[in-house]
Amino acid sequence: MSYVIPSWLRDHVEVPVGTTVEQIAADLVRVGLEEESVQGAAVTGPLVVGRVLEVTPEPQKNGKTINWCQVDVGEHNSGGVPRGIVCGAHNFVAGDHVVVALPGAVLPGDFVIAARKTYGHVSDGMIASQRELGLGDDHHGIIVLEEPAPAPGTDAVELLGLGEEVLEINVTPDRGYCFSVRGVAREYAHSTGAVFTDHGLPGADLPVATADGFAVEVADDAPIHGVVGCDRFVARIVRGIDAGAPSPAWMQRRLRQGGMRPISLAVDVTNYVMLDLGQPLHAYDLPSLAAPIVVRRARAGETLRTLDDVTRTLHPEDLLITDSPHGEGSRVLGLAGVMGGAETEVTASSTDVLIEAAHFEEISVARTARRHRLPSEAAKRFERGVDTALQAVAAQRVVDLLVQHGGGAADDAVTDLDTTTTPAPIVMDAQLPSRLAGVAYSDETVARTLRSIGARVESDG
Repeated sequence: MSYVIPSWLRDHVEVPVGTTVEQIAADLVRVGLEEESVQGAAVTGPLVVGRVLEVTPEPQKNGKTINWCQVDVGEHNSGGVPRGIVCGAHNFVAGDHVVVALPGAVLPGDFVIAARKTYGHVSDGMIASQRELGLGDDHHGIIVLEEPAPAPGTDAVELLGLGEEVLEINVTPDRGYCFSVRGVAREYAHSTGAVFTDHGLPGADLPVATADGFAVEVADDAPIHGVVGCDRFVARIVRGIDAGAPSPAWMQRRLRQGGMRPISLAVDVTNYVMLDLGQPLHAYDLPSLAAPIVVRRARAGETLRTLDDVTRTLHPEDLLITDSPHGEGSRVLGLAGVMGGAETEVTASSTDVLIEAAHFEEISVARTARRHRLPSEAAKRFERGVDTALQAVAAQRVVDLLVQHGGGAADDAVTDLDTTTTPAPIVMDAQLPSRLAGVAYSDETVARTLRSIGARVESDG
């Protein structure tokens, strides 16, 4: 399955304002992407910005202290009077701007908000936490909006992106590129004629490999069907990231809409770029790595504790990412294209990270994923085929986002081990589509159609 979020789709293709999810589904079905379901808005009804005017702590007999709050919700005030709301959280003060669910709102889990009597007061709404709105797991404190905050009464459903429907589509095995917003956007453009901007193309300012890049080797001594398991490996380094920096709210929201759980800045950024462009990536804690990284097959008796905290016995066909603390390729770091290991994972204290953006052979990844019963998001893409031109572009995107949101600095050293080959040209009679379809297509129409799907067209006459 792949998820289509209209606002995200617009980052890549010109979707007309006002286009419904149902219309997008109908447009995509014409190019073979069938609707699986439509997920409704996370929140319905009145959810607004409020400004806390007064906070009165009231100890209770059970030892708990609740806060009786007066909250200005602008035009939603009751007869011009601020709303009285009971709140059990303590991470806010008078003057803070918060998110208020008013009576009539319905939160995730079909939780209906109503004015109700509690702790000796009629609580006329609820000051909401991240978990209550489906924005995160934090339930210990309510959401406090950063200043300058919107005025009291402002619609918080739109502000937090909670009113957007999400389309879930089926992706057939031959359309692996549609496990990305970029891929779906391209298909939408083919269906509707909308202008598509390809953010996966290498730009002229993309850095090239340097001699001092982190050392990487491919030593595949048992390639399946003679095809080496890794033909491109890009590694980039970002230093000095704020370990406590959160992922931006918009990114966390998009990850959840795309079926993934926010974890930490470095992990969230790699997952976000994967969902956006279709290139799986992995982040390592740089100080825990020992150069060189070696991509090789597993040896008899080797094991790996993967990120899901399971120790796995490896198979000789498994393609591995290893590093070299006790000789080249001596330590197993992860199952290539499937899942990383726990030893070098990015933690809450990681400040220097190495970003991996590689291209792994489809059969190796598919067999490893099935052998170890690990149908990961990365494996789902690699086993269906990933564009070999994406690695450097995706790695640069991760670097830019980490610098922007984590305060880090990009290292000038760049690794790009590239043994990919240029695809052989396909020779086609321009009138073949006309003969097969029984419709007269001009040579110009055929060439234009091929270019619209990303092909470079040359004429021999």
